[in-house]
Amino acid sequence: MHTSTNDTPRRWQLRGARVHGGAADVRAITIAGTRIDVPDADAPAIDLPADWHVAPGFIDAHIHGALGADVMDADADGLARIARYLPAEGTTSFLATTMTGPAAAIEAALRVTADFESAPGAAEMLGVHLEGPFVDRDKAGAQPAEHMIAPDIDRFDRWQAAAAGGIRVVTLAPEQPGGDALVAHLFRHGVRASIGHSSCSAAQAEAAIAAGANRGTHLFNAMNGLHHREPGAACALLTNPAARSEIIADGLHVTPAMVKLAYAAAGRDRLMAITDAMRAKGLGDGDYELGGQPVTVKNGEARLADGTLAGSVLTFDDAFRNLLDFTGCELADAIAMTSTNAAADLGVADRKGALAEGFDADLLVLDAELRVRLTVCRGRVAHDPEQRAIT
Repeated sequence: MHTSTNDTPRRWQLRGARVHGGAADVRAITIAGTRIDVPDADAPAIDLPADWHVAPGFIDAHIHGALGADVMDADADGLARIARYLPAEGTTSFLATTMTGPAAAIEAALRVTADFESAPGAAEMLGVHLEGPFVDRDKAGAQPAEHMIAPDIDRFDRWQAAAAGGIRVVTLAPEQPGGDALVAHLFRHGVRASIGHSSCSAAQAEAAIAAGANRGTHLFNAMNGLHHREPGAACALLTNPAARSEIIADGLHVTPAMVKLAYAAAGRDRLMAITDAMRAKGLGDGDYELGGQPVTVKNGEARLADGTLAGSVLTFDDAFRNLLDFTGCELADAIAMTSTNAAADLGVADRKGALAEGFDADLLVLDAELRVRLTVCRGRVAHDPEQRAIT
């Protein structure tokens, strides 16, 4: 049998490379439809070099945009463009991330996500990450401070209805008036409350973690950091075994030494790499927009006019390699921090984040230099510049 990857057969396999994220010492993985299946040595195959790797697809739980599109554009075609682009960097699923803005703009964006479904062969949108507006003006970062409001249960419920229940994560400042009530409300309804853009102290963060906000948004960024007499939210998130944290491993938002420190403190199971990427991802240097604010990307750094970092243009495969380089961790540890942990955090660990029978066939192929050479999204080849034949 000989077929193009554009006409993927129902049952096929990747063969020859080392398979990670499942049983040890495996050199083939069989795909049937959208799922990983029992091994089938007779299935049509793509043969891969022995020094290449097959790993679970990356999961980006915090991404605003790419290729000129932004979630806040409230445009289904833009979401589709993001979903089609992400497999090029090994990402097979993501949370569409909003940002602080006018209430009507947030609601419009959420309504578009409610009706959106990723096409076959594109990264799967797992839901929405609502970043703001329930955050602290003093830790605005690139979020427009004029639109920030106190945590509001009624407002959240209206937005969750607009999103058809799709909001999976809410970044908030738990120390703001109403913050504790919203954290408790989110916990009761199975939504992840994430401490971010917050001035809360270590003690306040510990209380929030105990109440259900056991997640941190872009660790170290837009929060009180480490100090020997006031350790800040970052310390609570790093040392509390109940908490997981996102981290932007680009060496810019968080220096390599601090990524290494975070890894040493939290271990591989409590860090989740994210990109926090904005619409300039994939387009290069130039002038762009984020939340109604002009952003200039130069030498791979996205900044507002005053120099504030404005998201990133980080690719997920760069984040993966950076984690290995900055921390000295093993490949299995980097896989946990780029896929497995996010799957657990988002409640999809029964079908994503590992290469096991019955799981979604979301996987990527890395060459000997750990560059993405092929990506499969739910059983369909989504990225393969070489257009390999399945034979």
